[in-house]
Amino acid sequence: MRFYSTNSPEKTVSIQDALFHSLPADKGLYMPDHLPNLGSAFFQKIASGTLADIGYQISKALFGDEISDADLQELTHRAFPFETPVVSLEDGKLSVLELFHGPSLAFKDVGARYMAGLMSYFSKKRDSEVHILVATSGDTGGAVAMGFHNVPGVRVSILYPKGRVSDLQEKQLTTLGGNIQAFEVEGSFDDCQALVKHAFLDPELTGQFALSSANSINIFRLIPQGFYYVSAYGQVAQHQKPVVFCTPSGNFGNLSAGALVQKMGLPVHHFIAATNLNHVVPDYLESGEYAPKDSVATISNAMDVGAPSNFVRLKHLYGDSFDVVKAQVSGCYFDDEQTRAGMQVIYKSYGYVSCPHTAIGIMGMQQYLASTNPDVCGIALATAHPSKFKPLVEEVLSVPVHVPDRLAVLANREKHSIQIPPSYPDFKEALLQTV
Repeated sequence: MRFYSTNSPEKTVSIQDALFHSLPADKGLYMPDHLPNLGSAFFQKIASGTLADIGYQISKALFGDEISDADLQELTHRAFPFETPVVSLEDGKLSVLELFHGPSLAFKDVGARYMAGLMSYFSKKRDSEVHILVATSGDTGGAVAMGFHNVPGVRVSILYPKGRVSDLQEKQLTTLGGNIQAFEVEGSFDDCQALVKHAFLDPELTGQFALSSANSINIFRLIPQGFYYVSAYGQVAQHQKPVVFCTPSGNFGNLSAGALVQKMGLPVHHFIAATNLNHVVPDYLESGEYAPKDSVATISNAMDVGAPSNFVRLKHLYGDSFDVVKAQVSGCYFDDEQTRAGMQVIYKSYGYVSCPHTAIGIMGMQQYLASTNPDVCGIALATAHPSKFKPLVEEVLSVPVHVPDRLAVLANREKHSIQIPPSYPDFKEALLQTV
């Protein structure tokens, strides 16, 4: 398989180039040069397997002989020692896909651990150290930090917006040390993302470092996120109903991953993009006009993205046709007051404790079911464990939230970060001083 830029479809690069270089020089995004249509029978056959087995089968279909069977088996099973269970709220009608059973308690563990495995595999054939730059609005940074911590031949620089991540999210970014360096940016996530993109297009930096990204601008962060859609499909197959997914959405990598496996043959009936006050994509789905805006800070901070990078990929997967996108994807959004109220209703109705992002996903699914009344299996994606937002969740629900040991151990560790303004020259200078 080869990969092309969305801005230059006629030019292709290898798996290794797309993996390690992340962002094409023409400012597009890499896409596979072909997506095999494996058919619904393929997915029905593999969907009952473990997440690792599903990952192996899809990876093999995509990559062919690029990675040996033995190495691919080892890579996927090392990346996914956990599962992504579907928890029923209303039998056969409304369920939650829990994506927070990995090390950092967020869905981004799936992409980060798979990427770490791929980079480790291919880096054995390379001479230079890989330097990963990643912007985070909350969960990506923690997953990347834990997934790449002490991986040989890899350095990681994480940029996060000051004051816009939870305390425990910040601990995940700033306390590991070793090959992980955090930059605390006095700005928004969009500022952090802009700094990372600028760095990839800076010939001085790219000439000095083998730069790569673990954001969902990297196609190999996005591909493995499709695996858990397949797993979820298998877990509700006994209901024999069309499946609809509601995905809490910020940078739209998660939803694009679902669209990708749908294009490969997974029988997804419909997607719902649920957002907070940063609702540029729901607005697009209503008007047909895409108008990025400055991001707005909300209690669902991981979705505070005003210019989602993967919107280009999402449109591209649907032929850059507004009519096709609108037929496959619906949009909705909720403000902070609605989110708090939704968290309370979900807990009162189902006894289910949700973080604000997960609550938005469940509310979006409920809204879809109420407005269209279809006979479908609705699955909302639970993107993070509620303990990552412990003070907020306890305030809203008035119930104690248990912090799993793997997160609790970070609470008393000392924070180490480099504070910078949202200025590329300042970031570049600080980055060069850390090497």
